[in-house]
Amino acid sequence: MATVTVGAVRERAPGERRVALVPEAVPLLVRAGIDVLVETGAGSGAWFADAEYTAAGATVVPPDELYARADAVLCVAPPDPETAGALRAGQTLIGLLEPLRHPELVAELTGRGVRTVSLDLLPRTLSRAQSMDALTSQATIAGYKAALLAADSYDRFFPMLTTAAGTMRPAQVLVLGAGVAGLQTIATARRLGAVVSAYDVRPASRGEVESLGARFLDVQSPQNEEPDTERGGYARELTTGEQDAQRAALDTHIARSDVVVTTAQVPGRKPPLLVTSAVLERMRPGSVVLDLAASDLGGNVENSEPDKTTVLAGGVTVIGAGRLPSAMATAASTAYARNLVALLRHLAPDGELVLDPDDEITGALMGGETS
Repeated sequence: MATVTVGAVRERAPGERRVALVPEAVPLLVRAGIDVLVETGAGSGAWFADAEYTAAGATVVPPDELYARADAVLCVAPPDPETAGALRAGQTLIGLLEPLRHPELVAELTGRGVRTVSLDLLPRTLSRAQSMDALTSQATIAGYKAALLAADSYDRFFPMLTTAAGTMRPAQVLVLGAGVAGLQTIATARRLGAVVSAYDVRPASRGEVESLGARFLDVQSPQNEEPDTERGGYARELTTGEQDAQRAALDTHIARSDVVVTTAQVPGRKPPLLVTSAVLERMRPGSVVLDLAASDLGGNVENSEPDKTTVLAGGVTVIGAGRLPSAMATAASTAYARNLVALLRHLAPDGELVLDPDDEITGALMGGETS
């Protein structure tokens, strides 16, 4: 029986420091009968040296050799044109390929006979797929880092402090969106001593928010007559009228907050606008608004730009922070590699790669080929 060979490439997207495999993952794959290649310098952005991969049992090779030998190529972000062009018919590309945002990439690859397996399409409500859930692992890191970045950007204390010079009141933090990233933001901000409130269009998220010690905002849900979730556990996209009603209900809470963190995203679509320029003008000078949804598609905050911090005329700091997992590349890569190990064990249980479209997990992950 042939042994499958996987190869982890070096990420080439600007600012992307993560790597698909870390040294601790290599022995787990080798014991599963999988040979591991790693491109030279692939782990340097996350502080993993080539020598560590070699010591763990991987073979470090230049990119040309990796593409020639690997049955499956492992990446984090969608490949750049050079990487995509190096893939050959019969190979499998595995990563966070964002097929809903980049359908032309998937179509081009599959048209050349390259099979695509995108972790973005994982059925997240399926219990046996949870160990493979890279979106959750990366969102957890983003939420944690969001709270730290907001605290660092805020010019006052997060906790209440009583000193000889008097008492400093705690920061009032508002988190919009109580998915994985939002809940981790809430938990971390609470640990830092802030008073935290949160809102989500899904009423069912109230219990999760309150279990973390935050207050769930009692504003009328725009989803009071329709199911509050869609297939896969995501909140459904609101209509234009519902978004307007939601913003109007939240504006007062946003304006009196010291820190606002927004986390609402729609897979493959423009994020909903939650914070307008008008409400930013009502916030106190020194307030911080951090947009986790900021990307080239837009963001939750009207003035946010991806990977940019802007101080508005009124003294409000707006941070476009759509790629926070890369800012914690070591932790993010380690979590992502564990997701990939679980996935590869599923796809190659006997050391041979089998992509069965009738399998519930595999079929979903390959859905980008037929969408």
